[in-house]
Amino acid sequence: MNVKKELFIGFAVGIIANTLGTLLYILLFSDLGITDTFNAAVEQDHVGSLLALGAILNLLAFFGFLKIRRDQRAKGVLIATILTALIILFYKVF
Repeated sequence: MNVKKELFIGFAVGIIANTLGTLLYILLFSDLGITDTFNAAVEQDHVGSLLALGAILNLLAFFGFLKIRRDQRAKGVLIATILTALIILFYKVF
């Protein structure tokens, strides 16, 4: 397959896994709704923590792709994780 296509698939899986991980964390461990929890995180400067906890699912996607020998897709998940880290850094600095 095309390398760029494989990277994009991995990147998309990484973004989706991060989003689902964040939503799953909110649903399991928060007494508030999704929007209320996110708004409270913004007010208390905890958005980075929410995103970091959501990125745990990226570990599963990354190692899953490595196990089935889809290295380019695993690289795409890694790029999505690095993008998440940069977003967290942005929230922490500014």
